[in-house]
Amino acid sequence: MFRYACVTLLLLLAAEIRQSRSTEVKVEEDKKLCLYANLMLNFSVTYEVTGKKNATVTFTLPENVTTNGSRCGNDSSLLKIGFGKGHSWALSFMRDNQTYKVDNISFTYDLKDDTIFKNSSSNDTKTVTVGGEMEAVDLNNIYTCKSHETLHSGLVQQVFWNVSLQAFISNGTLSKNATICRADLPTTTPPSTTITPKPTTTPKPTPLPQPSTGSYHVNANPNSTFCLLAMVGLQLHYKDSKEFVSENIDPNITTATGNCGNNGSDAVLVLKSDHVTISFTFVENKQKFFLHAVNVSVVNGNDTFHSGNANMSLWEAALGTSYMCNKQQTVNVSDSFAFVTYDLRVQPFEVKNSSFATADDCQADKDDNLIVPIAVGVALAVLVLIVLAAYFIGRRRNQARGYESF
Repeated sequence: MFRYACVTLLLLLAAEIRQSRSTEVKVEEDKKLCLYANLMLNFSVTYEVTGKKNATVTFTLPENVTTNGSRCGNDSSLLKIGFGKGHSWALSFMRDNQTYKVDNISFTYDLKDDTIFKNSSSNDTKTVTVGGEMEAVDLNNIYTCKSHETLHSGLVQQVFWNVSLQAFISNGTLSKNATICRADLPTTTPPSTTITPKPTTTPKPTPLPQPSTGSYHVNANPNSTFCLLAMVGLQLHYKDSKEFVSENIDPNITTATGNCGNNGSDAVLVLKSDHVTISFTFVENKQKFFLHAVNVSVVNGNDTFHSGNANMSLWEAALGTSYMCNKQQTVNVSDSFAFVTYDLRVQPFEVKNSSFATADDCQADKDDNLIVPIAVGVALAVLVLIVLAAYFIGRRRNQARGYESF
């Protein structure tokens, strides 16, 4: 439904999330229906708990909600859903001639709610707002999307599915015509051919080839230079049901979005393919940066796999430089998810002229770089020993012949 606009990363520690019932809301004006929504929505929020540690909680938009603050207009409408102890979720709709779409999405959560945010070290109420890029819907059409879509914003992740929406409803009646999201549209496949298989033994799984290296970047705005750069070949390993699944990220079908680290904020890189969304959150501390959090969502049919970790400290380098590691690196994010990098280079802060700065090599590359000088040193040492041995042998022979050395 929505293409995410990512700000920073948070994580889900559950392997799978399922919701059995949807939330339905109706807004009326002059006793006529003017806004409608029926959807399934999960939130995941990372917050600080006592002891300056991070915790992540996952909760669902409940069935019993309020619509206080919602309004219907000719050119703009607001659907505001209130729930729990001070939480709300809002969609702002805009009309443009004969179509409408979601202009932005806002989520407000109150950390004082100890039924959700246990042991929170803060009592603040926080709001995250992002632009919604839902495809335009014809007026008098209802928008539907059964597929899972993930929206990242700050330390919040929202997962939507089984969505039905309609704004600017005329005559107070839901439309029978639907605009279906692109993710639900069938793909064209060639006719299948039935082949009778010959008896054979079960082959062993073929190891995946090394993934292609992709080049990714994030802009502060469409007209600006790059503010985050990354090059990496990426391979995922995650537990789908009972077995681990491995797959390579294909740069040809992967897009990059995120946000730049400005004024002390975190920097985030979000890579999204047709069914995988993986986010990397970088933080800066004491003139250095490092990878702090990783979050992944994989959609396989009606199932969605989620996993992540927001307590990491990897890929450290000085601000104003880039981090580079040509050697293969395996990162174990959780018990159910790991990823492998190849030819990695990343710079999330202080990018100048849209180019990488001097690289700070990883330890594995530094070890490789020492091999040549060590080999040269060993060769020179051997050569010196040979020369010394030849000298002493020659001297002994001269002495044996009765010559005197001066």
